[in-house]
Amino acid sequence: MRRRVSAQLTATIGGPTELVLAIAVADGPARVEQLSLTLDGVEVAAQEIAGPHGGRLHLVSGLQAGEFVVDYAATVDGLAAVEAPGVLEPIEYARPSRYCDSDKLMPVAQAEFAGLAGKELLDAVSSWVGAHLSYVSGSSKPIDGAVDTYLSRQGVCRDYAHLVIALLRGLNVPARLAAVYAPGLDPMDFHAVAEAYLDGAWWVVDATALAPRPSLLRIATGRDAADTAFLTTLSGALTLQSMTVTATVDALPADDLTLLTALR
Repeated sequence: MRRRVSAQLTATIGGPTELVLAIAVADGPARVEQLSLTLDGVEVAAQEIAGPHGGRLHLVSGLQAGEFVVDYAATVDGLAAVEAPGVLEPIEYARPSRYCDSDKLMPVAQAEFAGLAGKELLDAVSSWVGAHLSYVSGSSKPIDGAVDTYLSRQGVCRDYAHLVIALLRGLNVPARLAAVYAPGLDPMDFHAVAEAYLDGAWWVVDATALAPRPSLLRIATGRDAADTAFLTTLSGALTLQSMTVTATVDALPADDLTLLTALR
């Protein structure tokens, strides 16, 4: 499998600014990539920092006022090996988090999915979220969490993922969020999916069903969107002006929903 991905961002910097990017594909499969960062046409440097689960952050410091342009592209060949979970992961990802307030949704989860376990439970939660939410671009706010999404009954991919994660955690199933490139996604953008821990491995749960799971390509992984944002301003002033994301695969795979699928 050959996947090609890219991200172009343009932003206005208002003064001295430090920021972090999470747009590079995670370590794993073989890749050829390039990352160009410019401020008013002049190249600027970034420090690569290793993140959880193969993720790679890029820290950019000392930016001054001007037009900041990010241009990233990667060609990825083959599939990553399935990651062996660490002993802390089932504990860390079972707890409530900023956007996945599973403690508040526990009664809902127990009422809706009583008696279910294993893949049957993952399928039921995914189907329930997909059936009860409407995918509406711009319908949610950056500060909305799983409870907000449950009440509003609408959102985008991160909202779907947050609600899936919160419901699973409410049933003592560890779950986490992965930011991914998603060949086949329409409209094209960065995508967010849930991963659930079952039988000693992490499996994709995407209630949006907007892209085939086998071709998804991991960028970042964390408790929720607070850990996986593609751009974080640590200090200073930044206004995002434009963003273009692409993701393609040599042959878009079929997605057999009867099978568990891991991010590779």
